[in-house]
Amino acid sequence: MSYILAIDQGTTSTRAVLFDAEMQAVGTAQQEFPQYFPKAGWVEHDLEEIWQSTVATCRQVLADCGISASDLAGIGITNQRETTAVWHRDSGKPVHRAIVWQDRRTTEFCESLRAAGHEDLIRQQTGLLLDPYFSGSKVRWILDQLPDARAQAERGALLFGTIDSFLIWRLTGGKAHVTDATNASRTMLYDIHTGNWSSEICALMQVPMAMLPVVKDCAADFGVVQADILGAEVPILGVAGDQQAATIGQACFQPGMMKSTYGTGCFALLNTGATPVASRNRMLTTVAYQLDGQPTYALEGSIFIAGAAVQWLRDGLGIIDDAAQTGALAEQADPEQDVLLVPAFTGLGAPYWQPECRGGIFGLTRSSGPAEIARAALQSVAYQTRDLWEAMRADWPEEAQVTLRVDGGMSASDWTMQSLSDLLGAAVDRPRMQETTALGAGWLAGMRAGLYPDQAGFAATWALDRKFTPQLDPARRDAAYARWQRAVQAVIGI
Repeated sequence: MSYILAIDQGTTSTRAVLFDAEMQAVGTAQQEFPQYFPKAGWVEHDLEEIWQSTVATCRQVLADCGISASDLAGIGITNQRETTAVWHRDSGKPVHRAIVWQDRRTTEFCESLRAAGHEDLIRQQTGLLLDPYFSGSKVRWILDQLPDARAQAERGALLFGTIDSFLIWRLTGGKAHVTDATNASRTMLYDIHTGNWSSEICALMQVPMAMLPVVKDCAADFGVVQADILGAEVPILGVAGDQQAATIGQACFQPGMMKSTYGTGCFALLNTGATPVASRNRMLTTVAYQLDGQPTYALEGSIFIAGAAVQWLRDGLGIIDDAAQTGALAEQADPEQDVLLVPAFTGLGAPYWQPECRGGIFGLTRSSGPAEIARAALQSVAYQTRDLWEAMRADWPEEAQVTLRVDGGMSASDWTMQSLSDLLGAAVDRPRMQETTALGAGWLAGMRAGLYPDQAGFAATWALDRKFTPQLDPARRDAAYARWQRAVQAVIGI
């Protein structure tokens, strides 16, 4: 039993990654699944399709690598966070499609709670902003769709969980209704200070507590996969939400260590240690991970549009054929032009939280062209990261040293990472291992199984690919950022 299987269940696809005893990825299988948009602002997933993609990718990677399930020491799971599932206890069948984290259908209900003065309570207990992004209001909406759903939930006949909970329920044949502290902390129902579900907030959200899963450490015994699914019984030993799993995979175990993942959007987490830091700048306070009963906290900021800006260059404007061309095109830009793109295609995330505003391009001249717009798109990611950086540094003690580690698709672009370092005025570390999310889940399971080293040993295996250091004059850096801030205020004001 010298292998670990990591299930990475994401927003648009499911992946299974096989790690060997040296924590090296030796095989990957991936399968996309449909997205459903019943109405404007609504986003749903079919839980059966997620389940089928999970089983299929696990079986495929084992077959491709010639590995039997009996060779597995354990399974780790990482998942899209906040996406909400409700299913029947007796059959395991969903009562409704999963409501995805991007979904905004519960905006009106959240506004009613804010108007009634409940926002401070929710922020104090959960560390989160009162927003449809999180799971609590989504559960309420699902229960409202069936006449007797809430009564069934109160009897424990209906169960709620984030995607990790649903998969574990199915994998174990209904024997385990569990989650981990990181996923629980994204529901807007969990008190991150006491480590318990909040009865007050559950009452506000009209969510019966009988339908909630048991919360465990990130490395724990979550149940055993039934033999008929993969060919042998395998213990599930590690679980973490995707952004927390990436934080773990980057070995950001010390306070002041920050990881920033650049995918479609960008998620930055700053480890603040054993004490939760209440943000004064609209960051989220969340659980980074929990081991041996001890939670470690983080400040989190999310950017809605990062890699999606490059997709827009390709699919919307048609000025590139492939995302990899963007850096080379940006290098051709006229250095005398200062074109700015504020990519608020779906509003602005942290620290602004302005979902209704839309994007803008500033500084265009008659000679502005594809190269200048490409540069502006890549720099927009750096500017938005500085927004998060400034907010987090304002919340975190000034004397604290922050180490930034990056991952995700855009981190492969040297031009973008150098621009990030220049505009932050700080070093940016890119690791050799890019599978940080799956690795985080895999390490949790392997450490629990006794196959992988402890935190210190794992941190020692982190290897640097390249360190980017700032090359831009500080005065130019600050002037550029001030101009960005004026552009942001312009799109907010439209």
